[in-house]
Amino acid sequence: MPARRPGGARRARRATPYLLIAPMVGTLLLVLGYPLVDMVLLSFKDMTRKQLFAGTAPPWVGLDQYRTVLSDGFFWAVVARTVAFALVCAGLTMLCGLAFALLLRAVSSWVRVVLVGVQVAVWAMPFMVAASVFRWLSDADYGVVNWLLGRVTGADFRGHNWFSNPWQGFAVIVAVVVWGAIPFAAITLHAALTQVPAELEEAARVDGARGVALFRHVTFPMIRPLFTVVAALSAIWDFGAFSQIWLMRGGQPERDYYLLGVYSFIESFAVNRYSAGAAIALVTVVLLLGGSAVYLRQVLRTGEVE
Repeated sequence: MPARRPGGARRARRATPYLLIAPMVGTLLLVLGYPLVDMVLLSFKDMTRKQLFAGTAPPWVGLDQYRTVLSDGFFWAVVARTVAFALVCAGLTMLCGLAFALLLRAVSSWVRVVLVGVQVAVWAMPFMVAASVFRWLSDADYGVVNWLLGRVTGADFRGHNWFSNPWQGFAVIVAVVVWGAIPFAAITLHAALTQVPAELEEAARVDGARGVALFRHVTFPMIRPLFTVVAALSAIWDFGAFSQIWLMRGGQPERDYYLLGVYSFIESFAVNRYSAGAAIALVTVVLLLGGSAVYLRQVLRTGEVE
């Protein structure tokens, strides 16, 4: 039997990873490729309800949609609001997730199992259910939050509408987002904490490190790569938030509650400016790709560290 050629074996080894990911890449191209290309083409046209119902081809307008969108001050206000929303949600998620991960590390095994089970249940809860719960909690007439604040502070919160003020309304929406995002961060960070060598922390204790100093100089540097990856991933998810705002405002969010996802949807399907909505969506995709680049960079750095 003739011996295999070394060159052919090397080519086979190099081709194996590409063959393994080919089904996934093909599926993504099939499911996302055509809609994305169609949306790109739509953003260069002027599609209105007239063309939609008549079945005629919309006129080609080139970059006019992008000029209109990018020259609109309200669009940039929505961009700034979306960035601030994503940073606040991601920051609170990481802080609460890290605190919960440290708690999981400190409790006994059976308590840890119960807490992780609760977190998984929270993570698996549909957005619609979570939004319904928080709408009830913050209800102006029967909300538990108003009742509790009235009992604690002695002030009259009866009939207080949290969504009449965008700052207060966004506080409720941020609570919904963070509440649903904490489980992923907490369980992931707890997994990272279990990989911190106990000998390293014990040596630091012998040298006098305690409490915050021990965590800051010994524990956290060990989990920093994964912490950064989870934070970047959370920010990307929060940047594209849509369901929570749409459900919390009953499908009719006011302009003060627009984020980029909500703005694009309303421009497309409420105002029937389909091409403008497509342009806003593509700008959102470009901004998300920038965030994804940061995420991928951190993933690669984590691989290099390991």
